[in-house]
Amino acid sequence: MLECKNMEIETVNKNIDDFLKNLEPTTNARTLRIIDFLSNYNYKLGLPYSRSLHDGLFELRIIGKKQVRIIYCFYNNKIYLLHGFVKKQNKIPKKDIDLAIERKNLLI
Repeated sequence: MLECKNMEIETVNKNIDDFLKNLEPTTNARTLRIIDFLSNYNYKLGLPYSRSLHDGLFELRIIGKKQVRIIYCFYNNKIYLLHGFVKKQNKIPKKDIDLAIERKNLLI
């Protein structure tokens, strides 16, 4: 059994809060459940729920009718949700990664 301490999760701005609120109810419930997994398992959460991107960024993967992705990072013993979007292609668009990097840099 994995032993991890719960980590606090914060959103970096109102955009991620609005994104989460505007998901359809079943997708929102699934997303919040996976975010709770992230809080509980933090660094040890792996596929199929989370995967490393690069430069300290990670992708939270919510698979269902819609492929929801939330890019996050760890900083000062907290998890910061940086950017959320519905994935429509195989690769994560560069603009989404760039936006997450920009928001991460504001934290540091």
